[in-house]
Amino acid sequence: MSLQVYTATAEQVYGGLSLRDGIQLMRRAFLALADGKIDQPLRTIVKSPLSTGYLGLMPACVDDPGIYPTPVYGVKVGTLFPGNPALGKDPHQGCVMLMSGETGETLAVVDASSVTALRTAAVSGLAADLLARPDARVLTLFGAGHQAEWQLRAMAAVRPLEAVHVVSRHPDSARRFIERMQPEFPFALAAAADARSAVAQSDLVLTATNSAAPVLQRSWIRAGTHIVAMGSSTPSHCEIDADTMADARLFVDRAESTRNESGEYLGALRAGRIDAGKPLTELGAVLKGTEPGRRDAAEITLFKSLGLALEDVVVAAALRRLFDESGQGVCVEL
Repeated sequence: MSLQVYTATAEQVYGGLSLRDGIQLMRRAFLALADGKIDQPLRTIVKSPLSTGYLGLMPACVDDPGIYPTPVYGVKVGTLFPGNPALGKDPHQGCVMLMSGETGETLAVVDASSVTALRTAAVSGLAADLLARPDARVLTLFGAGHQAEWQLRAMAAVRPLEAVHVVSRHPDSARRFIERMQPEFPFALAAAADARSAVAQSDLVLTATNSAAPVLQRSWIRAGTHIVAMGSSTPSHCEIDADTMADARLFVDRAESTRNESGEYLGALRAGRIDAGKPLTELGAVLKGTEPGRRDAAEITLFKSLGLALEDVVVAAALRRLFDESGQGVCVEL
């Protein structure tokens, strides 16, 4: 008996789910995680001496009828090749596979690069919507790559931005980014001549780099700033300095993942600037109301995004559900 498997290219992913829809989907997903309806193991990362890149295996199991009518397993089989941008390719490649949690049959195979961009931005947008001051208007964006594009769109989706400062190690990259993105927005994008000055003027800061050393310093940050740190997802990479990690209230996608995988958290721990008792508030707890979000206008809040498999799996499930309901899309027989 043949099996009907939904497939989606990058264009079909972007066409099937808007960023605003993605933000609402992530809201549902993190509530489901907090309610025990999602099982989220830690990721497995392989770095072979035979390759210049990394292989990641990110599994999750979801049992929430609001996301998909029946239980599903899912896994992102993804790669990270840092040299890809020089080749005109996204550094993130791979696919997301969705399987029935009742029979194990394959339900969907979806492009991972587009899912990663969409779901990561959606989670950043959700966190900023929950934690940034309502009057936040000025953003400093570290990074000018593919992820930065989607992160900018996410910040603009949840706050009425008036200005964006773009910080990049390579001035040409910042210039090309601004030329590419400016037509989408009514506010001005400008390359930042000095990162310190840009951050000092901002109430939103977002880091979307692959840096192994901090790009953001505590002395630059003014009271009331909300920070989204989403570029690093391994213990060997770190975008935020230890003093910022110590002084900010820390919000995370998942505390267990942060304690095992975040270079920022582990670096601050090694430096003695935080200890293992520092609270890590999960987004799901804020959404449920069991933990407070921002407590006052002067508080510095920081959301450390690692990217969880559940985010990939719920996007694949949402796309498969859209296919089930509308028949729009592509199915192949296996």
